[in-house]
Amino acid sequence: MKNRDEKKKDFEELRKALEAASNVFVNGFEKMTVDQDYNLRKTVRDAGGKYKVVKNNIAEIASEGLPAADILKGLRGMSALAITSGDPVQLAKALTAYAKTNPSFTFKAGLVEGRAIDIKAINDLATMPPKEEIFAKLLFLINAPAQRLVTAMNATGRNLAVVLDQGAKENKFKE
Repeated sequence: MKNRDEKKKDFEELRKALEAASNVFVNGFEKMTVDQDYNLRKTVRDAGGKYKVVKNNIAEIASEGLPAADILKGLRGMSALAITSGDPVQLAKALTAYAKTNPSFTFKAGLVEGRAIDIKAINDLATMPPKEEIFAKLLFLINAPAQRLVTAMNATGRNLAVVLDQGAKENKFKE
């Protein structure tokens, strides 16, 4: 049994983690084996996140005044948090893939970039490409018109050069 000082330390650690995290996924995990829990923690770590089992009332109190307060209010059953400040898509993909193979693992709510999302939005997030890929596509779309303009401008000069070269080869130009 934890004493009061240990509980206070756990509370402060949870508060700091919630303050630092911009992405939080609240999960339920009933009837999971130790091996399943170990694999889940490894999956979350590999996705760049932290996994923490929490007491519902402590999580609610620790989140007061933070964006996560909405999703941690009134939790029931066994709850855990998957927290990341990195790419939420990567963590959502990892958790969704894990949930497919382990039906005892469920989603309760989520917080992405400071906004509360529901379970359907978590699944939608898991199907999105990573941030880097989206940025690359966006930059390509922004850059494409400029490339087409430069190609068209160069084509005029190139075409003129080809015509002059052919005319010179066939002696079409007289002095």
